[in-house]
Amino acid sequence: MLDLALVTQQALTQEDSGWNMGSFGAIAEFHHVDGDPSPEDMKEHVQFTSRGGIRLDSLENVVPVAYETLSPKPHRWTQAVSLCLPQEMAAMHQREVLTELGPDADAIRVEDRQGILFDMGLNQFQVDFCIRTLDGDLLKILRENAGRSLFEVGNPAMPAILAAHPHRVALTRIGRVEVYQMIGGPDTGGKSPEGPHTHVLPKLLRAGRTHSANTPIPAGLTPCGALHPENPVIGRLGEDKPFNRAAFDAFQKLLNAWAPEDYITAKQDAWRLLEQGVPAAEASEPTTRVGRAGWRNGIRQWRLLHGNSPLLDDWASAFDREAALTEPENPGH
Repeated sequence: MLDLALVTQQALTQEDSGWNMGSFGAIAEFHHVDGDPSPEDMKEHVQFTSRGGIRLDSLENVVPVAYETLSPKPHRWTQAVSLCLPQEMAAMHQREVLTELGPDADAIRVEDRQGILFDMGLNQFQVDFCIRTLDGDLLKILRENAGRSLFEVGNPAMPAILAAHPHRVALTRIGRVEVYQMIGGPDTGGKSPEGPHTHVLPKLLRAGRTHSANTPIPAGLTPCGALHPENPVIGRLGEDKPFNRAAFDAFQKLLNAWAPEDYITAKQDAWRLLEQGVPAAEASEPTTRVGRAGWRNGIRQWRLLHGNSPLLDDWASAFDREAALTEPENPGH
């Protein structure tokens, strides 16, 4: 049995591991940036740089769910361990309007604890998505418009937030992620800065979902955060990299311990049939969505583990084709 506390503690000291907390449409991410000081073992579940930070306050009742998702690029896949709570334990305040919460006494860094925290009022089930500031001009606008939706026509608060770039703070029942860097937009050349950053996507928020349909979270559980261990084929900036067998093997241990059984069984079945040289026409792919994802990722990973072959090309042509099962990639994951 794997010890979740030990796995997460070790991951906090690994530069190629990433983290996030949030929902489907509002998420805060923490990633180490090459050239920043190396992570230190702080003896607590916390890590931060000048760009942002992550702190796990409690792993009590957390159920880890490890998974691999299909990338739209046929030679890649993404991977993560969702940190889930039973649904009734995951609920946050679900405020619908901008709300002042007072000084952020629980901020990761001591110097941020006088900053004034505002819930943005995004009404997300498992996260209170907040901003934190001591900027007098921004505070004035926020206080004048507290009690209103940030998305209300004519509300000046959202443009003021985008212009002032306050800290963003994602609060969940298991901890928090803080982002100190600028908000991605016109001031950053239209893209998110490297390393810690946030996404607030109104179209996805309106869906009212806690996670993507391609994330195999069992019924009754809600993901509050996620660990993204080093990906064996994707670099921190989303670039292709040479296959890292050690990173692959390390995640397979987490997968075998914490992944949905359908996924593991399907991947192992694909590997067994490929080992036996069974043509694609004589193989039957799984009937479940999760199983088909495992089957397809098994094909992709077999190519890296064993090299190209006509048999593998036959399998990829027959089975690795369903675009609906792919998940858009996020650099750093």
